[in-house]
Amino acid sequence: ARKRLKPLRTVVAWRGRAEWDQVMVGLYCGDSRLQQDALDRVSAWKSRYGPKMPLAVDCTAELIRCKVLDSSGRLKSHELILSYGLALVRFVNLITERKQKMVSIPLRQLAREVDIPVWVVDLRHELTHGKLPRLALCRKGCDVVLDWLRKMYWNRQLGNNLCEEGEDEEEEQEEVEANADLDSDAWE
Repeated sequence: ARKRLKPLRTVVAWRGRAEWDQVMVGLYCGDSRLQQDALDRVSAWKSRYGPKMPLAVDCTAELIRCKVLDSSGRLKSHELILSYGLALVRFVNLITERKQKMVSIPLRQLAREVDIPVWVVDLRHELTHGKLPRLALCRKGCDVVLDWLRKMYWNRQLGNNLCEEGEDEEEEQEEVEANADLDSDAWE
């Protein structure tokens, strides 16, 4: 008789599904105190998990950190632009980097492939190579990217429990297949 193989288990930085769900809700709740608690939890995960931290979690945390700093009123406009700018540049670079092949592919094309609005890539270009954009545009970029991360990553991790009503199951399945490599290190 053959020995039955046990399924492989993945070691993760969070205690369990409840902690994962709580952090996601905390990050997106809009209450800066609860967001800060969620950011502290993500920092603990990062210290345990290091480079294995899913990119989407890291990017979400950096963007939420910008929003918390913005709402605190402690930073000047220029400092906020730089903070948002760094988080947005990292998001575009890290998310599109996985799609890059041996041949250099334009970021705009890569962004289209993963359904990131092209204007976000243009904003990244301005932040990196041009004159710094207005704070309002950085805030808008942050909101759009956070919404993208919520739909393309976090909702999928929650089993789509928090998806917007009216989304077709077929559309959801297409999104999952189209972005399967986004969360290769994600929670199981």
